[in-house]
Amino acid sequence: MSYDNLRKGRCSLPGQFYLVTTVTARRAPLFADFATARCAIGELRRTHDLGSVASMAWVLMPDHLHWLFQLGEGFTLAKVMQGFKGRSAREIRRLGEHREIWRRGYHDHALRAEEDVQGVARYLVANPSRAGLVLRAGDYPHWDAMWI
Repeated sequence: MSYDNLRKGRCSLPGQFYLVTTVTARRAPLFADFATARCAIGELRRTHDLGSVASMAWVLMPDHLHWLFQLGEGFTLAKVMQGFKGRSAREIRRLGEHREIWRRGYHDHALRAEEDVQGVARYLVANPSRAGLVLRAGDYPHWDAMWI
């Protein structure tokens, strides 16, 4: 899917819950490296601490990120993702990584009122076990959820 197609119909509503997925450049498994993963996770937490989002859950897979959050007042999806990707890329490069970090764009899904936010979070953090990376979701080191 092209970057322009991802942007069609996108809107940013403060207070809205979004599930966002973004992938590394060329699907490189950058986050299989523990230090690189923790660097990106630090920027996820920073984005939350800045008030751009209220993070509900996230899982950082070897080559992509799933992030469930509530958009903060005065922020747009584009600004949140641009800020997170830019800061995390700079921090990862400080570790010595010289490749491109993130693929351009991201996929977003605005949760509907009838969707169960906690259910979406449980599904999201189970990704590592469904992918065969671990037997139990709790064994995977790169995730967090406010309810679990």
